[in-house]
Amino acid sequence: MQTTPAPTLDKLLGIDYPFIMAPMFLISNSRMVKVALREGISAAFPALNYRTDQALREAITDIQKASSKPFGVNLIVNRSNPKYKKQLATLLEMNVAYIITSLGNPKEVIEQCKPRGIKVFCDVVDLAYAQKVEGLGADAVIAVNDRAGGHAGHLSPKALITELKENCSIPIITAGGIAQGQDLAEAMRWGAAGASVGTLFMACDEADISPEYKKALVDYGEKDIVRTSKLSGSPLTVINTPYVQQLGTQANFLEWLLHRNKALKKYVKMLIALRGMKSVERAAFGATYKTVWCAGPAIENIHSIQPLERIIQNFKKEFDEANKKMNNL
Repeated sequence: MQTTPAPTLDKLLGIDYPFIMAPMFLISNSRMVKVALREGISAAFPALNYRTDQALREAITDIQKASSKPFGVNLIVNRSNPKYKKQLATLLEMNVAYIITSLGNPKEVIEQCKPRGIKVFCDVVDLAYAQKVEGLGADAVIAVNDRAGGHAGHLSPKALITELKENCSIPIITAGGIAQGQDLAEAMRWGAAGASVGTLFMACDEADISPEYKKALVDYGEKDIVRTSKLSGSPLTVINTPYVQQLGTQANFLEWLLHRNKALKKYVKMLIALRGMKSVERAAFGATYKTVWCAGPAIENIHSIQPLERIIQNFKKEFDEANKKMNNL
């Protein structure tokens, strides 16, 4: 459907390279965003990485003072995020460059961002939802494929990009399976406008995750990535550590119940306190984001913990070399 080529991500945002450092739950921070902006790419962070509105404002202000380059914020737009309305109001007031919407209807976000010139990119996993958000006025889709870290899609990178390109006219930002600069160059040949890259940047000095998490990112590989429904009730890609193997990857009945009715959580906690039922506590709350570590197949290309600047520079070099090679064919 793209009779006129959609702008690439670098043109869309006014950056040097067509990829962004993806918003990573409990990992992305303002230090990482500032490094990304210095290196000529963009970056986003989840609003939920900050517990209070004041902390969110301070993070945005810190980045805006350091750079005039565009960065974004990921916003969960459904009922699972009770802070949604307040977070949206703050992002609008502070005039971030773009908002990435996830897990819900982005209609209100798009309507409020358009008059302010704030771009809206929407996570999608299939054509039906991509066409819906395009109809609502989204500026781009983030095409989450089956190689993404976290909540992955169900189509391969090439299949999803191809299907969206043939039926949508807005830019397609691929997400998942981008482990090297060559992967980005290939995805853009398929029709992607750029990429949202996450896992590759997790094992950096600047990330606020435990040394054990970072070591696991180095020690484990693609074959060690499994899907679990223990954390959110929906399949989530994680590292298959001994702890994950011990817990299992399928949500038990209690976890299934709690994921569907958060109001029950306080009653389960009361039951645990009254009965001292450690087995119930482990069943209900054993898996947390501190003990179960999210990652995608791109973990295969993490071989050491490095400064983020070096990881980005290496990726850019790979991308440039891949494009040069393709142009010479």
